[in-house]
Amino acid sequence: MSDVDLGYLSVADASKKLAAKELSPVDLTEALLRRIEAVDPQLDSFLLVDGDKAMASAKAAESAIQGGRRMGPLHGIPYSLKDIVDTAGLRTTCHSEILKDNVPKQDATVAAKLKAAGGIMLGKTATHEFALGGPAFDLPWPPARNPWNRNHHPGGSSSGSGSAVAAGLTPMAIGTDTGGSVRNPASCCGIVGMKATYGRVSRAGVFPLSFSLDHIGPMTRTVTDNAMMLQAIAGADKRDTASANVAVTDYTSGIEGGVKGLKIGYLRQFHEVDLPAHPDMAAGLDAAVDVLRSEGADVQDVGFAPLADLAATNRVILISEAYSIHRDWLASRPQDYAKATRDRIMPGAFFGAADYVDALRQKARYLAQFNKMMADYDVIICASSMDPACRIDDEPEVDRTYGRQARTPFNLLGAPAMAQPTGFSKDGMPISMQIVSRAFNEAMIYRVGRAFERVTEWTNQRPPVG
Repeated sequence: MSDVDLGYLSVADASKKLAAKELSPVDLTEALLRRIEAVDPQLDSFLLVDGDKAMASAKAAESAIQGGRRMGPLHGIPYSLKDIVDTAGLRTTCHSEILKDNVPKQDATVAAKLKAAGGIMLGKTATHEFALGGPAFDLPWPPARNPWNRNHHPGGSSSGSGSAVAAGLTPMAIGTDTGGSVRNPASCCGIVGMKATYGRVSRAGVFPLSFSLDHIGPMTRTVTDNAMMLQAIAGADKRDTASANVAVTDYTSGIEGGVKGLKIGYLRQFHEVDLPAHPDMAAGLDAAVDVLRSEGADVQDVGFAPLADLAATNRVILISEAYSIHRDWLASRPQDYAKATRDRIMPGAFFGAADYVDALRQKARYLAQFNKMMADYDVIICASSMDPACRIDDEPEVDRTYGRQARTPFNLLGAPAMAQPTGFSKDGMPISMQIVSRAFNEAMIYRVGRAFERVTEWTNQRPPVG
């Protein structure tokens, strides 16, 4: 197989080939490293590539598999980590001047779990500064680019992870999601991104943005691959005080179950009333719902709280907590932040304790409302982004479109939500939908997403790079 074909080999297919000894972890890793070297100068999706260590891990995996000591379905499969995830002995910068020389002594739990599963870490991917700032050009490293059109932004803040997965540089990557930062690059880059239930994946060793809203999530090109990756990283962890002690479901066992007989709510209010979406995005959502209906789902319109109210509640919590984390550096080293990062964090200095407590109380009311709604449905379909990705150098348009999304409600609610491609805009940029369910019901989201994926082929498209 060529480097390009190996670059776009799914996790599931690679796993089968590795288990059957039809593919070597060494050959797969070498192909991806060559592809990163050839393609990533166009995209800047990686901040650091650890090729020597990746090859050493690949050789160890090959020896183990050949010797009958296969550790599981991810053994020998490469991955990348967003550069706010600690890696022992390897720089973790948060894409910031402030931490450009930071070398952690311990792996984050999510990194340790992927290592324990036999995965091969290729390197650290670009992010928005401290997972908040937006695509910025006044940092030590450039922002990542969108592989469908490098003049467009790839979404954030897990920008490098989204770009690298879409471009066939890594089959799977870790992102983080506080206001939509796994699902935004998934939407912009035409891949699958899951924000699992709050507490489902440990955040220990991941630089925090908002303790109440932070999530870790897998980013892949297919739904099945995403389920396989979540299987490896989910579970309780004493290092994370918010970790949920809930048994981990087998996310792949029922993934081919289809949608016949399932009840699906279509939350069109978000993109038709609250924030009217780009026509191509709206048409893609309607078409996706029609596919699910044709596959046997019972689809009904549903309503919820206004997006503006949900977003405002989320913002008070997020910015208040982010400011509490960064206030000392903002006081002592303000010049070392990108302007976009400072602009987003500083309003936290002006929220009072009453504002924060009111937001937490309102969060509880919304959660009760959501849980009551979800008692009648298996999943909800709604928009992720309201617009396809715009040019990365058009700062006013980047700022305008960033807030035009329906992802933050599900950080606020802690509910699992997955972004999945539904096609392309007339300009050739990915469009998407979001599938949402009740807490710890990720398996149902994967089942619905796989049913759509199986009959549409959108996840098999390749961007025009390399």
